[in-house]
Amino acid sequence: MIVLATSNWMAFERPLLFCLLLLSSVGQAVPPAQGASPPAPPLGLPPVVWPADNPYSAARVELGRNLFFDPRLSSNGTVSCATCHPPEHAFAGGDPPPRGVTGTPLRRRAPTLINRAYGRSQFLDGRAATLEAQITGPITAPDEMGTSPPAAAGAVASIAGYARLFEEAFGDRQVTYDRMVKAIASFERTILSGNSPYDRFLNGDKHALSPGARRGLDIFERSGECSECHSGYNFTDEKFAGLGIGPDGHPPDLGLGAISGKRRDDGKFKVPTLREVVHTGPYMHDGRDRTLDEVLEFYRKGGQPGRYLDSRIAPFFLDAPAKANLMEFLESLSGEGWQQIKAPERLPQ
Repeated sequence: MIVLATSNWMAFERPLLFCLLLLSSVGQAVPPAQGASPPAPPLGLPPVVWPADNPYSAARVELGRNLFFDPRLSSNGTVSCATCHPPEHAFAGGDPPPRGVTGTPLRRRAPTLINRAYGRSQFLDGRAATLEAQITGPITAPDEMGTSPPAAAGAVASIAGYARLFEEAFGDRQVTYDRMVKAIASFERTILSGNSPYDRFLNGDKHALSPGARRGLDIFERSGECSECHSGYNFTDEKFAGLGIGPDGHPPDLGLGAISGKRRDDGKFKVPTLREVVHTGPYMHDGRDRTLDEVLEFYRKGGQPGRYLDSRIAPFFLDAPAKANLMEFLESLSGEGWQQIKAPERLPQ
């Protein structure tokens, strides 16, 4: 009899307890599901390290994608992140140079966002440590998006269609600038390129590179010494180098020197990744070289002589056949992982 009484009590209490718990949660924010693993990166790339305070969430990535392509974040509703980093140019500034809300051509070209998830610092001058920290720069720059964090958050909060996306990403419908930053950075961490012919060659497919591309790889690593700076899986040492250009502009652009305040850093800019390099022109920090052929000629001659030229850069032999081989190798660094990223068919309304 005692066992039967206990069983009847539990049969009554469990549903009651569940209902009480359910009622007590009404009106409380339900945090988004955590612990989901991000998609594996393409061949040749290591796993992306996600910040502890901004872990991977598919919902945050989707929210960030919408914000990235939304011009309503800007002061006049005409400029989005994608204006300067369009996907059709491998998320780099194309030609002609992008223009911000004032219509003024930007002084520096927009570097590609591909594989910036692995960056040790952001911007051509390295002034931001993380993708999250990078986002405020273009949002507040007068010649870019020309707004402020409160104004950008206010613009998004006024769009009813964003409420659901914020709830899915953060557990409630509150729109804050910090959440916007985290979402955009989450989206940018998914812009990857790997599984190129070079990656497949490196992983055992000896037919992935043509004979010409293999000769180009030898030039890249040996006679050209390109791999001195363009090293590792992302073809950049994430450091800064001077090519002799920048301070020669009007007005001069000191690059890293303007951030560090050290004269030895004048004219130094971040070494860019070479992944997808055939798609990310024009080249150099100011876009002065329209083609890769111009870039190779610049390096063949040893850069621009002067006090701002890195001592590692020196002239090297590069005749027409060798240049064609080197170009073929650079083409082999085009992979996959970013081409499927498109603008939303319809932004939240």
